[in-house]
Amino acid sequence: MFSGIVEGMATVVAIEKDQENLHFTLTCDFVNELSIDQSVAHNGVCLTVVKLIDGTYTVTAMKETLERSNLGLLKVGDKVNVERSMQMNARLDGHIVQGHVDETATCLSVEDAEGSHIYTFKYKFDKDMAKRGYFCVDKGSVTVNGVSLTVCNPTEDTFQVCIIPYTYDNTNFHTFQQGSVVNIEFDIIGKYISRMVQLG
Repeated sequence: MFSGIVEGMATVVAIEKDQENLHFTLTCDFVNELSIDQSVAHNGVCLTVVKLIDGTYTVTAMKETLERSNLGLLKVGDKVNVERSMQMNARLDGHIVQGHVDETATCLSVEDAEGSHIYTFKYKFDKDMAKRGYFCVDKGSVTVNGVSLTVCNPTEDTFQVCIIPYTYDNTNFHTFQQGSVVNIEFDIIGKYISRMVQLG
């Protein structure tokens, strides 16, 4: 479980294809604190550390993860947002994030808001999935590339988020432009409520 408060950015140093899997080798500021079997969110995707060597760590993404997220688009040198799993004795500064990305969204625009930035994203709307909680609500929570954010101006298939300068500088949001593909995870509480309504 995660909070959506990104700890930093990791750099992809190698990518190895193994049948339908991809092994990503990365480095980051806290690599020396990691251990085998530890969970780390990468652009919001929970992956397990499987190898540690020479200041790098390796995680593996399987086919289903690659199809549902933007990890398959990564290249050597790319920066990914990273967060270690939440400590239960710590404050929950973001919101409850599982690290289970639901789908990708495409950046439609980036607007300068006189110091901050407003991003508009579009995702594939599915009526049946929406009944199960896969949608955004105004002032609700959404995770974009692992960052816990507040939804603004949602429509059936778009939403906006406002990014303060600190988040812009310390996550990979500063690399986004029109057409960029990001990972999104809808709010788990909304999913449970929607499921309960469906079950009557």
